[in-house]
Amino acid sequence: MSPRALFDKVWDAHVIAQEEGSPAILYIDLHLIHDVTSPQAFAGLRESGSKVRRPDKTVATMDHSTPTLPVTFELRDEMAWAQLDQLKANCEEFGVRLYAMDSDKRGIVHVIGPELGLTQPGLTVVCGDSHTSTHGAFGALAFGIGTSEVEHVLATQCLLQRKPKNFRVHVDGFMQPGVSSKDLILALIAKIGVNGGTGYALEYTGAAIRAMDMEQRMTVCNMSIEAGARTGMIAPDDTTFEYLSGREFAPKDDAWDAAVQKWRELVSDPEAEYDRSIDFDAANLEPMITFGTNPGMAIPITAPVPDPKENHSLIPTAALEKALAYMDVAPGKPLLGHKLDVVFLGSCANGRLSDLRQAAQFLKGRKIADNLRMLVVPGSQAVKHQAEAEGLDRIFIEAGAEWRQAGCSMCLAMNGDEVAAGEYVISTSNRNYEGRQGVGARSFLASPLTAAASAVEGVITDVRAYL
Repeated sequence: MSPRALFDKVWDAHVIAQEEGSPAILYIDLHLIHDVTSPQAFAGLRESGSKVRRPDKTVATMDHSTPTLPVTFELRDEMAWAQLDQLKANCEEFGVRLYAMDSDKRGIVHVIGPELGLTQPGLTVVCGDSHTSTHGAFGALAFGIGTSEVEHVLATQCLLQRKPKNFRVHVDGFMQPGVSSKDLILALIAKIGVNGGTGYALEYTGAAIRAMDMEQRMTVCNMSIEAGARTGMIAPDDTTFEYLSGREFAPKDDAWDAAVQKWRELVSDPEAEYDRSIDFDAANLEPMITFGTNPGMAIPITAPVPDPKENHSLIPTAALEKALAYMDVAPGKPLLGHKLDVVFLGSCANGRLSDLRQAAQFLKGRKIADNLRMLVVPGSQAVKHQAEAEGLDRIFIEAGAEWRQAGCSMCLAMNGDEVAAGEYVISTSNRNYEGRQGVGARSFLASPLTAAASAVEGVITDVRAYL
């Protein structure tokens, strides 16, 4: 057999049938569902008289529509609550495991999958959510699907898919203090553009990737979709196995040893060929921040905002002009010192325990700026409980931040967790589209460290000034 890349190995192992010129029929190992994209899919099953083919390979959680404050009559979002009630009724009817509002295992779907050990190397993982690429950090083939595809997987445990090409992102060197995996992935998207990965599966390799812990790797893979890629993958290694060992749904005893032996084969062959390749030196990276209305509009935090009159970027000039007008930022000047109204720490990109620890370590003994609101939203209830056990909640509260229940929250402006029109938010989430965090809201994407430093100053701040 000719040398194969990691993606090819996982893909080939899951192809049930393939006719020349047609999509492959791909077997799905794990189907994750949540409250927003599943109601129509379950309604379709009901109308056709179908059942869920493999409820044992289907797991649901409540995350997008969940309130992060205690629900009172005044705070209740009736539409969101109806979605949660519908998910509960659907899961009961079709026999699907659900982590509901009263579950300590509930959380953002892309946070609880790994922390429960449901996500494992070599699996195919799908979800009706674009950031399913997160799970590729474990060497899984993971990607988001549409509502009709959710129904198809529920009914058949299979999916029609055209095979993407392979794109290798090789990252050597080591990140400097103040620079994180969020900065790395923003720098990549800025370099190749929001369409640079379209039609490809990204594989991240190199010393800088190997040096990352699993939560950092998840951040990188999470935002692969923002470069247009179908997925992002990292070959499993000892870091992966250490993370998974002992988790609830990970293999146990002899089955664990056999699984690890199999997982070690999930690495690209030395002579594997890629359709495209790019090299990065992590040592040259700076903290990154977005200035526009998509994640590709990102710059080093000390760099000037691009000027449409001297546009040499991948961004079309008209799009650049429109973004700068919406954000109301001046071209030719750095964003350092730009006033902020809100700071959001959370989401499936940066709502994990290590993200909270990093921000709390910076905020300890400090206060956030006056007239600035900071929301800290754990990615799961398990993250919340562990953070509280470590006293991180007290650090955030004493600094002046709001400590919330787990959920997607301000990432997509639900249940009242939103930014007012015209206000500026520095956010650790993964999207900064117009209106993403509130109608008329203006979002700067950044790392947890940059967000924490900016919260203290009340303006966009280079955390390296404190180091």
